[in-house]
Amino acid sequence: MFKAITPLLLALCVALPAYAAQPAAGETAPDFALQDQNGKMHSLTDYTGKWVVLYFYPKDDTPGCTTEACAFRDDIFKFRKMGVSILGVSLDDVESHAAFAEKYSLPFPLLADVEKEAATAYGVLKNYGLMKVASRQTFVIAPDGTVARHYAKVDPDSHSEQLQADVARLMQAKDEGVEDNEEV
Repeated sequence: MFKAITPLLLALCVALPAYAAQPAAGETAPDFALQDQNGKMHSLTDYTGKWVVLYFYPKDDTPGCTTEACAFRDDIFKFRKMGVSILGVSLDDVESHAAFAEKYSLPFPLLADVEKEAATAYGVLKNYGLMKVASRQTFVIAPDGTVARHYAKVDPDSHSEQLQADVARLMQAKDEGVEDNEEV
């Protein structure tokens, strides 16, 4: 029995890639070039001069991911009034994102990271057995392209509201020339 299991365990261990460290608050956010649900390319440099909420999530049309996306949808006008762009990222493909966005009327880009480059660069790529997903984490990117805040643990029910309050404080701190970078 152990002879049969050992090669499988070795194969799994060998297949685990080395993951990048997560960019810390104050560091330059890794750039990316990813397609959204409409096939349009997005790069972080497209958002230079703007505040960005870059949220990673595991899978389209799953309970927690739907809750989080719909909360952002419901609060989109509040974010836009603040001058904040919302970008969702998962490993799902463009077609999956298109169906998810249409089903829930999501008015912001869902970026398809099928090659796992952004998830790796941000250190959110996780192995769950043989399946790889982007873990639910969020990065607030300041207009200068640096990570202003990182949320390693996210509650899909309250995250949108939390981000609005935190980004408002970050904006105020930036206007006052005060550093307010931290991990949450």
